[in-house]
Amino acid sequence: MPELNLQKERLLKALLEISREFVSTVDLDELLHRILQVSRDVFGFENAIIRLLDTEREVLLTAASYGYAADAVDYEIALGEGVMGTVAKTAEALIVGDLNTTDYVRGISNARSELAVPMLVKERLIGVFNVESPRPDAFAASDIEPLMALAGQAAVAIENARLYSDLRKAAEDNRSLNQLNLRILESAGLGIYTLDQDLRITSWNRQMELNSGINRKEMIGQNLLHKFPALRKEGFDQTLLHVLQLGTPEKLRLAHRNLKGELRFQKRRLSPLREGEETTGVLVIVEDITEFRRLLDQTIQSEKLVDVGRLATGIAHEINNPLSVITYAVQLLQRETDMGQEPAELLARIAGETERLKVLTGGLTSFSRREETHLKPVDLNRVIKDVLLLVHYELSNKQIEVTESLATLPLIQADANKLKQVFFNLLINAVQALPRGGKVNIASGIELKGSVFALVSDNGPGIEAKMREQIFEPFFTTKKDGEGTGLGLYLCRKILTEHQGALILEEGPEGGAAFRLRLPPVEEQNGSEARPNKTNINLETI
Repeated sequence: MPELNLQKERLLKALLEISREFVSTVDLDELLHRILQVSRDVFGFENAIIRLLDTEREVLLTAASYGYAADAVDYEIALGEGVMGTVAKTAEALIVGDLNTTDYVRGISNARSELAVPMLVKERLIGVFNVESPRPDAFAASDIEPLMALAGQAAVAIENARLYSDLRKAAEDNRSLNQLNLRILESAGLGIYTLDQDLRITSWNRQMELNSGINRKEMIGQNLLHKFPALRKEGFDQTLLHVLQLGTPEKLRLAHRNLKGELRFQKRRLSPLREGEETTGVLVIVEDITEFRRLLDQTIQSEKLVDVGRLATGIAHEINNPLSVITYAVQLLQRETDMGQEPAELLARIAGETERLKVLTGGLTSFSRREETHLKPVDLNRVIKDVLLLVHYELSNKQIEVTESLATLPLIQADANKLKQVFFNLLINAVQALPRGGKVNIASGIELKGSVFALVSDNGPGIEAKMREQIFEPFFTTKKDGEGTGLGLYLCRKILTEHQGALILEEGPEGGAAFRLRLPPVEEQNGSEARPNKTNINLETI
């Protein structure tokens, strides 16, 4: 009797220990080890094995054991097979006093008796707790109740450890999935944000921060239409409500001014966010196509310019034909010896004007021609004068005064037509930047190291310091939309680079912009100095 009371006391202690393990231990392997350790201390078993049920395969697999050989531990027991399989199938405890009289699955060496109890959680079997002995009738019916109590408490602890493990794995999977989704959202080149049913912003990715200039912390929880009231004028609020009410996706293109006042062209795709059959929000994907539109417009404009160039060339040829007739007729008339002074002066004026027209049409034809770079000896001053003739109308229309300071220069190795394009771009830029009555100065000369230079400067507003490097980048322009492609200065520098020269932005002597063109000469002039020839151009007589 004292021995029975001692066993009950040990059992209560064991149940309390397993309860503590249930609260503090969530690692399944550690928990199984502790359950076996407690059962050995309470019952003094020389062996014990816990097999858990694989519900998919319907077999018992060893989860923990002591006192068993490796081949017995690794063996899988089917439902209904042997003592443990029978207990798993019936969910009832089973004592076998003599294993020679039953279907026995090999366990310990020389086993003669066996006791197995089901491990139940709310009447659901999760496994079997089993002990064996080399002695016959080693277990009594009185052993079943305490062992069932131990197995039941252990079953609850095991099931909770399993649930915790599953929850932890699910949490890790969800965390990994959330991190992946976040990386996708942050790496996407598209602006992505989500709204709830009240049009409050619930997410705002990195690209949206760049597009709007507003960080995520400022946007989360804000009402989209309160933050961007211009969206109502664009009709975007009605599109959002349509998606929320009907649960159907929408897409649209629109011109949108952001909070900085910048005009941006966007594609927007809207998709409903669902929970089951209910639409709980809207996913908005924003693709900024402003640069694409700008490039498209520039391409169209370039094609137009090509057509204008072809037209100008054709017109120049058509003008040259009657000019040739006029020139020939003037030459015939000038041979008359009995002509008075006034007719002779008129013929000379006609001859001069026709010659000037030939120069203009010839320059227009060569300037509009597409061709590869062909280097040959070129007079830089002659190139400058030809371009001044081409831009005479633009200069005189704004009453811009042009001053030339052209030195005597050696020839340079260059493509005259491409250099004309450089001077043309620089002069047109100056015309557009200057107010009416502004000043442009064009100088040329030789630098100390023998390089030939030309300097085009004006007294305009100049170029801000922060833009000095950007102005040479392709598609960068400070002009209004539609007034420039942003390629002019980029092409100018590219042409100078092809000529092994340089295009440099300097401070203008009168505070405006100054562009220095530097080119290597064909040959050095020895013993002669560059002689400046400063003249004021009368635009009325060019």
